[in-house]
Amino acid sequence: MSKLSTVTVNSISKQYKKAKHLSLNNVSFNIQVGDKLGILGPNGAGKSTLISILTGILDPTIGAVTYQNEKGEQIDGNDLKLKIGYVPQEYAIYEDLNLHQNVAYFGALYGLSKEEIIKVEEELLQEFGLEEAHLKKVKHYSGGMKRRLNLILSLLHKPEILFLDEPTAGVDVQNKHAIIQFLNQLSAKGTTLIYTSHHMDEAEQICNRIILLNKGEIVKDTNIEYLMGENPAESLTEIFLKYTEVH
Repeated sequence: MSKLSTVTVNSISKQYKKAKHLSLNNVSFNIQVGDKLGILGPNGAGKSTLISILTGILDPTIGAVTYQNEKGEQIDGNDLKLKIGYVPQEYAIYEDLNLHQNVAYFGALYGLSKEEIIKVEEELLQEFGLEEAHLKKVKHYSGGMKRRLNLILSLLHKPEILFLDEPTAGVDVQNKHAIIQFLNQLSAKGTTLIYTSHHMDEAEQICNRIILLNKGEIVKDTNIEYLMGENPAESLTEIFLKYTEVH
């Protein structure tokens, strides 16, 4: 199966039922393989809605998202699901099961064999330091351990694009550092990262490109080094505040 090449977001808008305003308004951009794209913005800017549309969880009200392979052919349906991974903001894990049972369940959903599940579980447990906790029920895990498990479950099928919605929410400095370090290693191996947050310090450590959303619209889409070069005396936080100022 050919690898993904580009993702095209073409003039998408989203309005929820009974909502007076658009959550996304005429949003267009492209994603290239290898991008480390940060979709940034204040609360309510439309970040999670955009990620939900990109991953196929939601349909746009208007517009379309198209995934193409290296031959220019469109990829959708189950073929697409096997090429993307998603780390939601909320825990997507079964807390009454242990880690091993969670991995076995989600691995089976991806169509992995028992042998494949065992192999990838060993690799990821070692990477995230959870070997000794794999038989403990997840409800007894700390917040940081649950975040790491959330990430592990999104990686079982080795996706080409990984979507991350606030992947370090509520974790301590050590766990945050470990997650960021791993994501950069994953990117270096070729995985495309699409990351949402309102934490500018994280964005600087992970992303090479940012899309800045405000009130459902793109107000900036640029290389992060170029943006910082345009504003040499300002931090990314200061630039963020300038473009998302509340009027």
